[in-house]
Amino acid sequence: HFTSVVIRNVLATSGWVRSAHTAPYAKSAHNSLVKAIAFTLAETLVVMGIIGIVAALTIPNLNQSTGDREKVAKVKKIYANLGDAFGRAQAVYGPYDEWYDGFDSSDYESRNTRFAERMLEFMKVSKNCGLEETGCWASTNVVDYKGNDVDEVSYDDLGAYNVILSDGTSMSFFGDVVVGKIRFDIDGPNKGKNAQGIDIFDVTVENRDDDLCGELKNQIYPSACPNQWTGAIGRDYTTVWVIQNGNLDYLKCDDLNWETKTSCK
Repeated sequence: HFTSVVIRNVLATSGWVRSAHTAPYAKSAHNSLVKAIAFTLAETLVVMGIIGIVAALTIPNLNQSTGDREKVAKVKKIYANLGDAFGRAQAVYGPYDEWYDGFDSSDYESRNTRFAERMLEFMKVSKNCGLEETGCWASTNVVDYKGNDVDEVSYDDLGAYNVILSDGTSMSFFGDVVVGKIRFDIDGPNKGKNAQGIDIFDVTVENRDDDLCGELKNQIYPSACPNQWTGAIGRDYTTVWVIQNGNLDYLKCDDLNWETKTSCK
């Protein structure tokens, strides 16, 4: 009898058998276990508060990093597409320095149209605004990435040729005899900061062989002349910074340089 009682108690506490003798003991043990692992309301609120603080500190940085990576990817893709279109256009129409033969030096609109039409033959366009900015670019003035007004002659004043590509990018073409320029807004006309180095970037087509830029005739490259890239990280150098260093860290810290510190990390 003693042995059967012991066995019955062991089975009951293991969950196999419930009896009038063992139920109170099992219930007491269960309650003790629940109390041992339970949190009080105050403890739960403290933990939730800590989680909230950590999230508030980390999520904005994560979002910004993700946004920056997306912008870098867009700029690199657009630059690669422009390089491809420029190479194909030269294969069909000859070197860039011959594209404007016979054009009057003051006839910006004809040169810009020639430049754009030959490039866009190898690009996908969703909207063509021609020599008008309206509809293809934001109506607000362009600023630099620090928010300062950009002191320059408007592309519209020089009759730039404007389009929106199939991916939503706004783009302008300025076909100068010496240096051609292509400006693009990765966010299109209705979104973004409308600021150089944030969503607006420039690409140059060189038509010179001289000491200023080196042997770059009939080549396309980002921003200003490569042999000047060691200068200040101003708005004229943001495109090459993004392509070369793969970040927009000039928006986050002021002590970057081209040789030893190319990121904030």
